[in-house]
Amino acid sequence: MISNTDAFVWVMLAALLAAAIWLNIATAIGAPVSTTHSIVGGVLGAGIASGGMDIANWGKVGQIAASWVISPMMGGIIAAAFLYFIKHTITYRGKKMAESAGKSVPILVGIMAWAFSTYLVLKGLKKIWPTDIQTALAIGAGIGVFVYLVIRPIIGQRVKLISNDKQGVNRLFVLPLICAAALLSFAHGANDVANAVGPLAAINDAIIQGAISSKATIPLWVMMVGAIGIAVGLALYGPKLIRTVGTEITELDQMRAFCVALSAAITVILATHLGLPVSSTHVAVGGVFGVGFLREYLKTTYTQMVVDIQHHYHGEEEHKVEEFLKEFKIASIDEKASMLKELKARTGKTQLTKKERKRLQGVYRHELVKRTHLRRIIAAWLVTVPLSGLMAAFLYFTIRGMMLP
Repeated sequence: MISNTDAFVWVMLAALLAAAIWLNIATAIGAPVSTTHSIVGGVLGAGIASGGMDIANWGKVGQIAASWVISPMMGGIIAAAFLYFIKHTITYRGKKMAESAGKSVPILVGIMAWAFSTYLVLKGLKKIWPTDIQTALAIGAGIGVFVYLVIRPIIGQRVKLISNDKQGVNRLFVLPLICAAALLSFAHGANDVANAVGPLAAINDAIIQGAISSKATIPLWVMMVGAIGIAVGLALYGPKLIRTVGTEITELDQMRAFCVALSAAITVILATHLGLPVSSTHVAVGGVFGVGFLREYLKTTYTQMVVDIQHHYHGEEEHKVEEFLKEFKIASIDEKASMLKELKARTGKTQLTKKERKRLQGVYRHELVKRTHLRRIIAAWLVTVPLSGLMAAFLYFTIRGMMLP
């Protein structure tokens, strides 16, 4: 709807500058915001400044705003589901933890191969070989089954060398996590670099053609600008955000981080199928929070069981309580349930009151997920589009004032 080539160039330039400024500010304060939403806000603000409110596609803007909630929620739920699966099939198996890992880890690696293969077929090959999601899922499933068959005997051999505890099981997730992180970085870079260099490609095409086209050609030098830019940005600013997402929100080990990476790929596939414009940044951060909140729930539940045991043993010798708790800790989830049932039947005592349980739950939640980071990140997400839009509008008027006689 912008017919003037110069005005179009100014809009895209203002959008790029505004998004770049906001992304640098957000990164400096440790807020992992969406490059996609920053660019969208910049284009929206500068476009409105140039052509008025009617120039915007408000239906699409509404979808993007909805993705602020949908992206992290989907990422968090899927990451929590995978972690719950790992805990119930591996870490809650007590003395059979390593043996159970030998059966479950190959399945998870196969799912990872399926998810990323599907993602790459949908996103990476669509320009070379257009395909629908059903075909991509079928190809991904075939690759996932192949990887599962290859990895199962390898994991089986490694299980014999690890200790029967969480630390030992975590060693099995090191290589799958590295692969998942590399594939997720590839997918994230491919998506976000496209957002960053899109306006640049549009500016270049408008200047060369002397007109505005619906699709701009992307020369090699534009792609090189994006590739070099993301590499330098990772080297300079990456460590700060890595610390924020990896350590400051909640504690991550190999199993939890694997769940986050896997959920990000699956969420993007689901969103693509549903036509939802989700942010890979929001998905990954949502996955971290999902893992953290599940840990809060499970830790609180376990603490309540321990306090229930102490409540039932009240008045008896301390060594009996310690002996029971030691056996309870290494028992499988089924054995824990049986032990608690027998204990309650033997003592006939009631459990803790709801008020006592609520107090314990609050204490453990504050220990496992930092609410200050949650509030700061959500606030940064909410202001990304409007703030980058306002900056872009201001920059558009500034550039136009400088260029016009």
